[in-house]
Amino acid sequence: MSKKVLIVGGVAGGASTAARLRRLDEKIEIIMFEKGEHISFANCGLPYYIGGTIEERDALLVQTPEKMRSRFNIDVRVKNEVLSIDREKKEVKVKDLDSGKIYKETYDYLVLSPGASPIKPPIPGIDSPNIFTLRNIPDTDAIKEYLDNKKPKRAVVVGGGFIGIEMAENLYDRGLNVSIVEMADQVMGPIDFDMAQIVHQHIKSKGVKLYLKDGVKEFEYKDGVTRVTLQSGKTLDADIVILAIGVRADSKLAVDCGLEVNQRGGIVVDEYLRTSDKNIFAIGDAIEVVDFVNGSKTMIPLAGPANKQGRIVANNIVGRSEKYKGTQGTSIAKVFDLTVASTGNNEKLLNRMGKKYGKDYKIALIHSKSHAGYYPGAIPMTIKLIFNLKGKILGAQIVGYDGVDKRIDVIASAIRFGGTVYDLKELELAYAPPYSSAKDPVNMAGFTAENILKRDVDVIMCNELEKLDKNEVIILDVREEIERELGYIEGSINIPLDELRDRLNELDKEKLIIPYCAIGLRGYLAARILKQNGFKKVKNLSGGYTTYSCIFCQDEDGASKCGGATCDSNVDFNEGGDVEEIDVNKLEGKTIKLNACGLQCPGPIMQVYERMKTLENGDILEVTATDPGFINDINTWCRRTGNTLIKTEKRPKEFVAFIRKGTGGKITVKDNNNSNIVQTTNDGKTIVVFSGDLDKAIASFIIANGAAAMGRKVTMFFTFWGLNILRKPEKVKVQKGFMDKMFSMMMPRGSKKLKLSQMNMMGMGAKMIRNVMKRKNISSLEELIEQAKNQGVRLVACNMSMDVMGITKEELIDGVEIGGVASYLGAAEESNVNLFI
Repeated sequence: MSKKVLIVGGVAGGASTAARLRRLDEKIEIIMFEKGEHISFANCGLPYYIGGTIEERDALLVQTPEKMRSRFNIDVRVKNEVLSIDREKKEVKVKDLDSGKIYKETYDYLVLSPGASPIKPPIPGIDSPNIFTLRNIPDTDAIKEYLDNKKPKRAVVVGGGFIGIEMAENLYDRGLNVSIVEMADQVMGPIDFDMAQIVHQHIKSKGVKLYLKDGVKEFEYKDGVTRVTLQSGKTLDADIVILAIGVRADSKLAVDCGLEVNQRGGIVVDEYLRTSDKNIFAIGDAIEVVDFVNGSKTMIPLAGPANKQGRIVANNIVGRSEKYKGTQGTSIAKVFDLTVASTGNNEKLLNRMGKKYGKDYKIALIHSKSHAGYYPGAIPMTIKLIFNLKGKILGAQIVGYDGVDKRIDVIASAIRFGGTVYDLKELELAYAPPYSSAKDPVNMAGFTAENILKRDVDVIMCNELEKLDKNEVIILDVREEIERELGYIEGSINIPLDELRDRLNELDKEKLIIPYCAIGLRGYLAARILKQNGFKKVKNLSGGYTTYSCIFCQDEDGASKCGGATCDSNVDFNEGGDVEEIDVNKLEGKTIKLNACGLQCPGPIMQVYERMKTLENGDILEVTATDPGFINDINTWCRRTGNTLIKTEKRPKEFVAFIRKGTGGKITVKDNNNSNIVQTTNDGKTIVVFSGDLDKAIASFIIANGAAAMGRKVTMFFTFWGLNILRKPEKVKVQKGFMDKMFSMMMPRGSKKLKLSQMNMMGMGAKMIRNVMKRKNISSLEELIEQAKNQGVRLVACNMSMDVMGITKEELIDGVEIGGVASYLGAAEESNVNLFI
């Protein structure tokens, strides 16, 4: 007698189970229920159809109900929802959503593949008509129809996971102004913060605004626009909002019929994917699985594991006993031009595991080229390899532009077969210059890990530097002087690697010495030189300044740790018509091309430096490079050397910068009549806010917001009494001396306590002017401050004045940068208006 199998859910795992069952048993009766109208569609392709990369909607339909019936003889019932399960009678109650008819169907085996649903928390206004989630074909159709018909200009994507980032990219490709809001301190949860910072920098380089460590407080819809208010108080206006907060297991059927579920609602299964009822199996996003690396229970919603689970369940139903050995979470995503991939466990998870791993793991962090450096198009990738003290691989993360996919697959395979870092160094991988190097990046990760385990070199991670006693440490910059001009670790000393052997007497052997270079290689060589010359305490900075600058220098909170010019995360790749007024072909002066491809830092900058010596003022240098960091470096280098960065471009497998020698910040362009048009690039505005009076503070921010609204770069430098504008209204617990405490008590705490310069009248005047402003619908000072921050106005608090006035950084509102006179003068040099208020 043939078996009867019912399958609930017709996407991924469900469809795989049905097809495998039929291949194994021609006589088995198979009925598949799907409450939607589509089965076996490509979930992962939905954002790319919305963005236009996938042009045909039908390409998303991997299998149709009709084809499934004819090819596999499967009874496919779309728009049929399973309402309940009677385990004693071994039957389900089903509703035909078209006719409304309710009927029952018996089973020998039941397979649950219900998937998961997008999370929609109870946020006020979340059901506004221009707020969407993306999970299936109807969601896709609704979003695409809205984009095609309403032509929105501004989008807010809530959530920085896979769907959120992919939707942000595809909305950007459609020409929308995109903002991403993420409650965590990073996007892309499967990777660690240090790797995510590379992704953050790239996202910002596209002009996409990124709001981290901030959640949504409420949505307010009016006349086709939704105002998104964040927990921080910032507001964003959006014509369309995409919710990509995460997913929740669709396990109601399992719960209602008494099957065992975990705290997150995941259906509990054994190693054969059988539930607590021996006749019911479960697969896909809704189940609890075993973490392949550490053996703990977890939930990992990925398409690959779901399809494999479907095959295993089919095997078990027909008597081919097979275990599911766990999920290791191998994933990959396209983030604009970047590829981001991971497999196994990350540091965050290992640290949460506590005693099982604790700190009993090591990290190898390398920056390696995608293929041989001498072959065109070799672009670096960053590989983070995590392994235990015996060399067993626990996880890996890779961020890069080319060749990331095959490297993560190699490491994922090594993990699956219980491989070690020693296996990675021994792997014989395919090599030819267009595809790899004789020492593949995977081999290099293995070599580096072996060096660490064999104690050939000790390493220290960037985030560990802050914990060290600065009096007992020498941070040694072994890069060339020109590299140091582009930025360095605050407090470090510079001895170029090639001079190190002759200058060892300048270093104290009793102190811990931390050499660093651009990516870690020269730092490793320096460490070997030092250790073999009697220096016992030496640790190489893992990843070098490239990693350090990505972690710290692009954010206001960390910029104080960077010396010299810091990483500029706001460099734009000017693709398309963003700079129509700067047509390189119409620029006066001859253009010289420089190919710096294949060179890693400081190679491209050194080449530019040498070539610039041969050019005349006004000449243009067109530089191509394969080092992604070159774009940030050249922007900083031009500002510091008095040259002009005209524009940058991202081309396939290379980055291009157009630099004009000299010109004092002015660009001369030829118009169509061959007449000269001088365009001044120094159009920023600087405002020194000395006063702490309410009226003068309001005037300062009105001027600043007006200039920012015109697209100008605005810097406000707050000194002495002006610092009170930036103080938090609440009392902050900080350690202070007696005089500092006295100053704090006597000065107003924050903008709401400021007095008028005239007619204050014991505080009545300030209250009156605030009421008048409110009645006439004029933004309050506090609203003006938030508007300024949202528009990118740079708020700088004078470090010297803070010391004099006894004000600490902790007492200032969020978003304020601490700087000195140099910060102000640097901004003033790039401005054509400078006000003192």
